[in-house]
Amino acid sequence: MKKREIGKSGLYVSELGLGCMSFPDDLNVVKTIVDAALHAGINFFDTADLYAGGKNEAMVGEVLKGRRDEIILATKVGNRMIPGEEGWRWDSSKEYIKEAVKESLKRLGTDYIDLYQLHGGTMEDDVSETIEAFEDLKKEGVIRQYGISSIRPNVIERFLRDSSAISVMMQYSLLDRRPEEWFPMIREAGASVITRGTLAKGLLTGEGISRVGKVDGFAAYDAEHLQRTVGEVHETASDVHALALSFNLNEDVVSSALIGASSKNQLLDSIVAYEATVEKSEIASISQITEAHRYEQHRP
Repeated sequence: MKKREIGKSGLYVSELGLGCMSFPDDLNVVKTIVDAALHAGINFFDTADLYAGGKNEAMVGEVLKGRRDEIILATKVGNRMIPGEEGWRWDSSKEYIKEAVKESLKRLGTDYIDLYQLHGGTMEDDVSETIEAFEDLKKEGVIRQYGISSIRPNVIERFLRDSSAISVMMQYSLLDRRPEEWFPMIREAGASVITRGTLAKGLLTGEGISRVGKVDGFAAYDAEHLQRTVGEVHETASDVHALALSFNLNEDVVSSALIGASSKNQLLDSIVAYEATVEKSEIASISQITEAHRYEQHRP
């Protein structure tokens, strides 16, 4: 599997990354998924302290024992869980980030994180304090690099402008092209995009037609427009799954396209799709079917 550099960081990640949020609550099944990913050349694993209340990080740490030097490990911070309370609250303070990273390190069973990401963000945050926390952790060797996971252009622009962040994780796919407007800004900042939602909740896989009738719209599409668009994409594409991956990776600002998998077979489907050949002319042609919507809120 090919690798790409995240920004100018010296971190080279596989073009397909494994988003760990969809792992089942079964360590043996998770191990089969991770083994298959590593065998296929996937070296980029993304989790978050929020997922399953920290259990996801713990499972990732367990199944990657003894393989730390083979992987680029990413996690996230900012959604603070309060013991005894349901849900979480946003906390991007320096004090909390420095406290939370220690807990993530314990769960992951490692003494450093390759890519530590702010898991959201608002314009009300004291961004200088947040960035200072990440920079301190870099100097201490606790993290190698940092980035942000957000779909808010104003938050992203400010964070990149005032920091040495190397990545922006965004929901991006053939059916959610809102981030495209901001790719030049991210590229100019020397950062890369990591895409999540690459397969649009399965709408861009072989199950897309059966799934689309069960969802009430997606991204900026209402239900009717979505059904029509997904149908046309499936009618036109030679392999929708392969096209979806190639569409994202056709953008040079994208360093890795995250895929989720709750079973080994789901992962293998994506690996087979990745290895299929998709002509650039087909990508360009089918791109005309979908719409490049814009974010209407949180604009700089």
